[in-house]
Amino acid sequence: MSDAFVTSLFSLDGRVALVTGASSGIGRHMALTLARAGAQVIGLARRADGLQTLVNDIAGAGGTGEAIAADLMAEDDWGRLAEAASEVFDAPPDILVNAAGVNLRQPADEVTRDGWEQTLTLNLTVPFFLAQALVPGMRAKGHGNIINIASLQSYRAFAGGIAYGASKGGVTQMTRAMAEAWSRDGITANAIAPGFFPTELTAPVFGNEDLSAQHAAATAIGRNGEMVDLDGITVFLASRASGYITGQVIGVEGGYLAK
Repeated sequence: MSDAFVTSLFSLDGRVALVTGASSGIGRHMALTLARAGAQVIGLARRADGLQTLVNDIAGAGGTGEAIAADLMAEDDWGRLAEAASEVFDAPPDILVNAAGVNLRQPADEVTRDGWEQTLTLNLTVPFFLAQALVPGMRAKGHGNIINIASLQSYRAFAGGIAYGASKGGVTQMTRAMAEAWSRDGITANAIAPGFFPTELTAPVFGNEDLSAQHAAATAIGRNGEMVDLDGITVFLASRASGYITGQVIGVEGGYLAK
C-alpha cells in the first residue's frame, strides 16, 4: 500500500510537459526526469540535433518524448508555439518548465544594449509570455504546474552578472505574480534556484579548478551540484505532491545562500 500511495503522489502518468532549453544542461536533465516519472515530454530548443538525442534517450529509457525546434529569441508569437505544443500529443501541456536561458557575463561597464535585451528577453520575457499562452489549456484541464528557473543571482551579485542577475531577480517576482494570477485556477507557479551545476552556462566555472573548488567550499554541503540533485524537486513541483505550494522559489544549491 505504501508504494501505491507514493506513486499516486508523484506519478506524472497522463501529463504533458513542455520543457524549453531541453537540448542541453538543466533543461535536458529535467526533461528526462519528467519522462521517467511518466509524463509525455516535448523538448523545445534551437538545436535540432540535441533535441533528437534527447528524444532518443527518453525512448531508450522507456518514456515518450517529442521535439519542437524553434529559436525563442527570434519568436514573436509564443501563442503559435503553445498551439504547436498542444498538437504534439493532442492535448495542451499541463506542465511548463522554463529552462532556456543565457548568461553573457559582461562586466557592468561593458554591458551593451543588445546584450541586456537578449538576456532579459530569453530569461524573463519568454517565460512569461509562453506561460500566458499555455494557461488557457491548463485552465481548461483544471490544473497546471509552471516551473521557472531562478538562480543564486536572484539573491546575490556575482561579477559580470548584472544583466543576468537582473533577469533572475525578475524571475523570482514573476513567479510570485504568476501564482497570484493563476493559482485559483489550479495552476501553481514555482521556481528552482540552482547552485553551480555543470552545464554549458557554467563552463567558465567548471573549466577553472580553483574557481570550481571555491564555489564548492561556499556551500554548506561542501560540493557543487550534480544533475541527479535536481530529480526530486523536478518531480515534486510537477506532481500533485506540491499541490498546495505556489509562488515559492526553492534553492537547490547545497546551502550556498545559508552561509
